[in-house]
Amino acid sequence: MTRLIMGFAMCGLACAGWAGAQAQQPTVRRPLAQATEILGYRCAKGYAWFYADGRLKECAVARDADFGVARVPAGSWINLTQDGKPDFVFLVRDTNIAGYQCRGGNRLLGPTEGATTGFYPSGELKLCWLTEGRDVQGVPCVGSGLFTGDSSVRFYESGTLQACALSKDYGSWKRGQRFSQAQ
Repeated sequence: MTRLIMGFAMCGLACAGWAGAQAQQPTVRRPLAQATEILGYRCAKGYAWFYADGRLKECAVARDADFGVARVPAGSWINLTQDGKPDFVFLVRDTNIAGYQCRGGNRLLGPTEGATTGFYPSGELKLCWLTEGRDVQGVPCVGSGLFTGDSSVRFYESGTLQACALSKDYGSWKRGQRFSQAQ
């Protein structure tokens, strides 16, 4: 039950930006009678979403797949930009991406009701919800949890830490504050 509530809280915070940007693009849901290769991704049987021009927008992957710098596990729900670049993924389970253990989906409602992991169009990691607190490039960041608010860890495209919520005091910043730094 805790993961269910945590999934709603995390998605509500992280999905809002993506949902707003993606809502402007008309999309079509199409059934997939069997696993189907689309744009190099093996989409699982069920359904997939496509942009109006026919390009893949999102689907659950039928097998482990390379998605930007990540190797996402089968069952994860990938989301692409209109030009076919990585946008974000709902991981089916906790997954190591670029050396960070990113939180996976909700066990009760499925991966699309959990944390999002974001990517730049280049495929570099943009956003991750850590499974537990840890130092990120020397900064003590909290792990995501039910009462951690926006505990996402954000990165610049170069890989440099952009922001995170602090797990303990750090310089003039206090535990629980949202730390951010310019690139």
